[in-house]
Parts: sequence; C-alpha cells; structure tokens
Amino acid sequence: MKSIRENIITPARKRKGSCRQALKSVLLYLWDVYSIPAPTGKNCLALLSLCLTLAVITGGLLHHWLSNTLKYNHEGSIQTACIYSVAVFLVSFLCHPLRCVLTMTLPTVCTKEGRKLLISASVMILILNVVPNISVNVGAVARILKCTAEGFTKTLLNSSEPLNSAKRDLVAETIKVRREDLSIVTNLRKLDHFTHVDVSEVKSRFTKIIGQIEVNFSHARNLLKEYKLLSNRILAAVFVALLVFESARYLKSYLTSVQFDNNYICKELKHQATHAANKRAAKNKTYPTSCKITSQECTSCLISLFVVTLYFIAITLIVALDHVVYHIVQMILPWLQDFPPTSAIISVNYKVTWFPPAFCIIPHNCITRELTNFHRDYKWTFNPEPSLCDVKTSAPSLGVTLLLGCLWLMSYSLVFLEVYARRLRRKISASFFREQEERRVAYSMKKIQEKLNKKEQKEAVSIEVTSG
Repeated sequence: MKSIRENIITPARKRKGSCRQALKSVLLYLWDVYSIPAPTGKNCLALLSLCLTLAVITGGLLHHWLSNTLKYNHEGSIQTACIYSVAVFLVSFLCHPLRCVLTMTLPTVCTKEGRKLLISASVMILILNVVPNISVNVGAVARILKCTAEGFTKTLLNSSEPLNSAKRDLVAETIKVRREDLSIVTNLRKLDHFTHVDVSEVKSRFTKIIGQIEVNFSHARNLLKEYKLLSNRILAAVFVALLVFESARYLKSYLTSVQFDNNYICKELKHQATHAANKRAAKNKTYPTSCKITSQECTSCLISLFVVTLYFIAITLIVALDHVVYHIVQMILPWLQDFPPTSAIISVNYKVTWFPPAFCIIPHNCITRELTNFHRDYKWTFNPEPSLCDVKTSAPSLGVTLLLGCLWLMSYSLVFLEVYARRLRRKISASFFREQEERRVAYSMKKIQEKLNKKEQKEAVSIEVTSG
C-alpha cells in the first residue's frame, strides 16, 4: 500500500498541481497581455490572437441572437455579425480604454443596471404576451355573444319568410272569393307590396359586413405581432447600449476621481493598519480578496430585494389573472354555446261572410252566407346556433410563465451578485489602469494615516490630563 501511494498517488498529485500551476500562469500571462496599454513583440501577437478570438466568438453569438431570437433574416444577421466582429477586433486591439469598457460589460450585467434591465424585460414580456392573452380570452366571450346575436338576427330575417307566405296565402284565398269589389283584396295587395322583405339581399349585406370585421381583426392581430417583434428588437438594442454606456460611465468616474468607488481598501493597506483604532475603523471595510458581505452591503441588498419583490408581486398578480380569466372563460363558453332553440307560430284566421239585404224578400234566402273560412299555422324555429361559432380560447403560455419565473430568480440572485460584480469591475479597472490604482491607494493610505494621527493626538491629550 505504501509503495502504491509513493509510486502512483503522490506523482499524480504532483502532476495535477503542476498542471494547475501552469494553467494559472498561462491565464495570468494572457490577462497581463490583455490589460496592458501597449504590448510589444510576442505580447502584441498574443493580444492580437485574444482580440480575434473574442471578436469571432461574440460575433457568432450575435448572429445566433439576431437570427433565432430577434427573427432577422439570415443575410442581414450574417452581415451585421461580420461588421460587428471586425469593429470589435479593431477597437479592442487598437484602443486600450475601449477594450476595458468591453471587458466590463459582463460584470455590469450583474449590477443594478442589469437588474433594471431584467425587470424591464419582464414588464415587456408581460405587456406583449400575458396582457394580449387575457384580451384574447375575454374576446372569445365577446365573439360568441356576437355570434349568438348574428344567429338571432338571421333567424329574425328568416321569420319574414313565414310572414310573406301567410300574406300570399291570404291574398290568394281572398281572390278565390271572386269579389273584386271588396276593399279587403286591395288592402291586402298593398300590404303585400309594402311589407315584403328581400331576405337574400339583407343576408348578403350582413355577410359582407361580418367578413369586413373579420379582416379588420386579422389585420389588428398581424399588427400586434409586428409590434411585438419590433419592441423585442428595440429592447435588445437598448440593453446593449445601456451596458456599454454604464461601463463607460464607470470607467470615466474611476479615472477622473480618486474618491469614486473607493470603499474597498487594498490588502496591503490592511496590513499597515496595525493600530487598534485603525482596526475598528477598517472593521466594516471589505477587501478585494474577501468574499464576505458587510453589514452596509447587506442592508442595501435587503432594500433591493424589497423593491424586486414589489415589482414581481405585481407581475405575478397579472399572470394569475391570466390563468383565472382562462378558466372562467372555459366554464362560461359551454353554457353560452348550449343556448336552446325557440319555436314560434303565426296563426292566421280569415273568415268572410256575406249578407245580401235584397234576398230578404224571400224569407228562405234571408241568411248570412260564408264565402271563405281560412285557417293556417305558420311555424319557424328561432335558433341562434351558437354551437356553430368557431371560438378559440388561448391557454396561458407555460413557457412565458417559466421565463418570468427565471427572470425573477435571476433578479434576486443579481441582488447578491451585485456586491461581487462591483468588486470585479473595480479589479478590471485597476488591472487596465495600474497607475491610477496606485494614486487611489496612496489617497486611501493618506486618509487612513490622517485618521490614525488624529486618534493618536486625542489619546496623547487624554493621557496628559490623566497624569496631571
């Protein structure tokens, strides 16, 4: 067992440690080359390779984002990605400050600005996906009510057919009496002329109006899809522009002010702060090599968590409303589509009697004669036919809900990652501009020394008073 340990395990551990050390050395060398202002010789070639690799990788990601997410055409996505890659390669290789800005965009995503962008994206997704889905489900109820009203209207128009039939039969029965001098015949003909309804023409106009309404609704849906895609593209452009702007603003403040973002003291300053008073003053400071969060940072995190929670409670309520509306509509639609038909009957009774006074000379003929006795029922069904309406509801998208949940979790995680993102951003700036970092360290050291001197003077005065 001892020989196995000496011959196999120990050499393997040494090789693993040496590989790790070699990898660490290579990464430190590449970072030094990448962050120095003006590399020369082999360093220049290494920087060229790093910038080219960065440009190609980010260009490929940009092409994938443009073509698959933002739905740009393939040729336009390739052209944009190529132009971007060439621009990033030239800018990152030739301009040292812009190389620093581009590097700081990644930790900037995890700061307050990135959290704002995530919340803005959540609100945009809510407006473009959840709210239209609610309107679609509410519109389904409105559509079936409209369809039912159309059925009632068509049935009402069809009811004119039995009425016209009744008038025609009544006029024909009256003419059979062969008493043209009777005023009832003339009146019935006028009634038939002025009350006849051309059902086919009304139906064609009604169908044309409904078709035009459907075209308008279809145009509105297509317009909403176009606006949705356009808003996604605008949000993406704003997202990238804000990342670059915030990184550039941070770098400008870092270079122009030694007091900006100078709450973190270098580790060397911690070793120099040997006095007890200075230790108490540095107690609430966090150093770049520390992973602990101070009480001040923890309080800031709690406030940010409260704000994020308020935003996403409102978003959760709207998503819950979407589910509630969908289930209510699913319960209402079968009841609306099960509208029972109603039957109606027109009963026509027409009786004509004739009493000739001249015939009373003969008592036997002095009677009232019945010329006609017409009785007929006309029946039709009053059916709105809501079951024939093509109504489709839209279920809440599980993908949208999961996406909002992921954005919520990411926003919560960014609250805590913001502390480390700020430290990383400061470390990147310090690596790119080391002379500025030295001035900032000297300024911090000067402030600490002044506090120490003041404290020593107070202690000396108190000792003198006590001894006196």
